[in-house]
Amino acid sequence: MIALCSGVPQSVLLCGYYGEHNLGDDALLQAVLGELPEAWTPVVTAFDQDQVRQLHGVETVQRRDLKAVLSCLRACDALVLGGGSLLQDSTSFKSLIYYASLMTAARFQGKAVVLWAQGLGPLQRKRTRALVRLLLQMTTAVSWRDPESATLARRLGCDGEHAADAVWMLPQQQWLGRGGPIVVCWRPTPLLQGSDWSPYLQALDQLSTEADREVLWLPFHRNQDADLLEQFRREGLMPERLSGRSRQLSASHPREAMAVFRSSGLVLAMRLHALILAALSGAPVSALSYDPKVQACADQLQSEALDLRQRGRTAEECLTLWRSSLDCPPASRVIASIRSTVELHRRILRAALCR
Repeated sequence: MIALCSGVPQSVLLCGYYGEHNLGDDALLQAVLGELPEAWTPVVTAFDQDQVRQLHGVETVQRRDLKAVLSCLRACDALVLGGGSLLQDSTSFKSLIYYASLMTAARFQGKAVVLWAQGLGPLQRKRTRALVRLLLQMTTAVSWRDPESATLARRLGCDGEHAADAVWMLPQQQWLGRGGPIVVCWRPTPLLQGSDWSPYLQALDQLSTEADREVLWLPFHRNQDADLLEQFRREGLMPERLSGRSRQLSASHPREAMAVFRSSGLVLAMRLHALILAALSGAPVSALSYDPKVQACADQLQSEALDLRQRGRTAEECLTLWRSSLDCPPASRVIASIRSTVELHRRILRAALCR
């Protein structure tokens, strides 16, 4: 394929978990759209097509209709799988077949296939590892979002460089939130069931009371996270004082979430991209790690995280950590160091599309 970046119009199919009402994936889409060469027009695979068109002003195709996506691919000049961990089998083998179909079709059509700022795995099944080994051989260019993915890819025969998650490419904000509310971005997880949540809720109750802070609950995935606050109330897990201090917000775009974060005194984040967007907003952060990728990000930020796999945690442990984080944002030099790595993603994407 010859794709010139000298003003010749080109189109690219951006494939990811877009339009699923997940602010993290919306942030990834915002990042990749911001890095496309000027001559390239994106078409985005999206579930809620109206939302993605409205928020980002782009053409879309229904991501859950593989036939429609393949038809759209035929009219495009390149395929970019942008951000997230798409080549994995923890969701389902069917999901992997979906992305395999697109990558294979693009290569047979002589088009560039770019794995951009991707995570790789988990790959739990032998057949999955064999398929991904073949798919990696089809790529035109690859960049990974973490060293573990790059190491796994090398074991499967694909060399590639890694940098921080692509959401770190979004513009930074200035923190305004000393003395501001505590923002809670939690999600359901099998690691915490019923009363397992109690130490975290008790610590949040104590911290918000002694610091006299409002508690804002900000769901990052509308379909998964939005019921959590009411669930705690229904199950009798919510301390009365904390319930009275709490209210739920909604955000339809990453910039709305960042506006909340930059005015907060502390963000308690479970989802990876909540942690990243909060740090980009300059806000104090403390992570609850349900997944190694969250712990890895907290390590990058030189911030302690509570590992949810650890059983028997006490409210006092949580309270001690959160007290030390309140109104204490990450060092600007740390964030600058992380952001300096993502130039790799920019360079690889533009080189792949301007061959």
